[in-house]
Amino acid sequence: MFYDQSTFDVRCEWGLGGVKYVGDAADVRIIVDVLSFSTCVEVAISRGATVIPYRWKDERALSYAAEIGAELAVPRGQTGRFSLSPRSILEAVAGDTIVLPSPNGSELTVEAAALGGVVVCGCFRNCCAVATYAAARGRAVTVVACGERWPDGTLRPAVEDLAGAGAIIANLPGTVSPEARVAVAAWETARNDLNAFLRSCASGRELLARGFDEDVEIAAQVDCGAGVPVLRGGAYVR
Repeated sequence: MFYDQSTFDVRCEWGLGGVKYVGDAADVRIIVDVLSFSTCVEVAISRGATVIPYRWKDERALSYAAEIGAELAVPRGQTGRFSLSPRSILEAVAGDTIVLPSPNGSELTVEAAALGGVVVCGCFRNCCAVATYAAARGRAVTVVACGERWPDGTLRPAVEDLAGAGAIIANLPGTVSPEARVAVAAWETARNDLNAFLRSCASGRELLARGFDEDVEIAAQVDCGAGVPVLRGGAYVR
């Protein structure tokens, strides 16, 4: 396939198709969903918690969490200990197990896991650590920018995920595909004032309008931790 970027060591693509068709032949697949799945996962594992990605945001998630004795992350703004808000995940402690539903980060994680190999979760907070980990575990690395969804359910490319992918790619060795080079260019555009960049992009403006300013600030912290969320047995662990 011409579009699988397999002639390059470092590749980048969007969404579910990116996992299936560009991530298929990779040694390592890195899932990037900056606002806010990947940021939540990094915050959680850095505190010793375990995150189980779950692709369905309905009653099935509640039943699954109860079945395995875990805590379900509720939608932002609802009553619950954890949600898809990084601010809420700051309350996690060692030993917590969090079921985290997400139609983007969780769904792509599940699809990546089905392909086998190494699956990790990356964001601005751990971009260098994730790149170092990935480079030590394979030459072929696919970084997948999750994106968001339009009201009809189709993929909406989200610039914060492209920049997040670029922050990781900039630290990876090997030959880099044109698609991956574009991600690095997005990172170079954003990095001088990342907080302002995230606050002004579409996803960031949505969070600010809903009162989740701190979530954007947490996501904008670069290389503040060395935790690498690695998928093992269906769960992200440090």
